[in-house]
Amino acid sequence: MARARRNWKTLLATLTAAATLWPVASRADVWGFIDARGVAHFSSHQVDERYTLFYKGDDSFDTRSGIGAFNPAPEDRPALPLKLQNFFEVSPTYKQVLPHLRAAAAKHGIEIELLQALIVAESGFDRQAVSPKGAVGLMQIMPATAERYGLVGDAKVPIEAKLTDPKTNIGIGTRYLRFLLDLFPGQLELALASYNAGEGAVQKAGNRIPNYKETQDYVRTVTRLYLGLKPPPETRRLQLPQQRLRMELRGRAPAGDAGTQLAQQP
Repeated sequence: MARARRNWKTLLATLTAAATLWPVASRADVWGFIDARGVAHFSSHQVDERYTLFYKGDDSFDTRSGIGAFNPAPEDRPALPLKLQNFFEVSPTYKQVLPHLRAAAAKHGIEIELLQALIVAESGFDRQAVSPKGAVGLMQIMPATAERYGLVGDAKVPIEAKLTDPKTNIGIGTRYLRFLLDLFPGQLELALASYNAGEGAVQKAGNRIPNYKETQDYVRTVTRLYLGLKPPPETRRLQLPQQRLRMELRGRAPAGDAGTQLAQQP
C-alpha cells in the first residue's frame, strides 16, 4: 500500500525526488514542522525551507541490514524534541483520538508510541487527509484494505467517508499493522516498509526494504520518531507498579507479566 505526504506541496517535492534512488546508507535525521492547522509534517531530509531539524542522527541506517544499524541502546535514545512534545500536549486532534489509540494498542498488542509515530508520519493527525492514490484518514487506509478487514460502504455513507472516523480508521490501521508485525516477526523495519509499499513489494525485494526512496525515507522517519517517543526504561519501570496498582484497585488487574501488558500504555 503506497502512501505519500499529505501536504500537497510536500507531496510534490517527495514524488519529484523519488525519481532518484536513495543511497543504501543514510543518516537517521528527522526534519519537520507543524503547520497553521496544527498538522505535523516529518521527513528524513529537509523537503523545503519550512522543515527544521528535529533529530540529528549520529548513526546511519543501512537498508541491507535493517533498523538495527541505527537502533541505539535505550540509554542513548534521543529525548523527545520540545516542539514535538508541545504538539502532543496542545493538539486537540491528538487528544480526541488518544482514547482510540489506547484501546487499539491494548487490543492488538502494539506500543502506543509506535502508533503515534506512524500516524505523525502518515497524516500528522489530520483525520481528513486523503492521498492522491486514495488512502484516507489518520493511518492512511486504502479502501481495498478497509474492505479486507470488513468495512463496507453504502450509498448513504461511502467507505471513504467511514474511514475519516478516527475510531474506525485507527482500528483497521492497527489490525493491518499487527498483521505485518506477525508476518515479519522481530523485523519492525520490514513491517513499516510493508505498511508504506505493501508486503508484496517487501517480499519481492527478498524480505528487505525495497529500493524506493519514499519507503526508505518513511521507515527512517517512523522509526526515529518511535524511538524518541518511547519513555526511558527507568521511567517505564517506575510507572509499571503504579499502573498495576491503579488497575488492581479498579478490579482490572491484567493476567500475566505486567511488563508486557502495561508497557503499551503511554
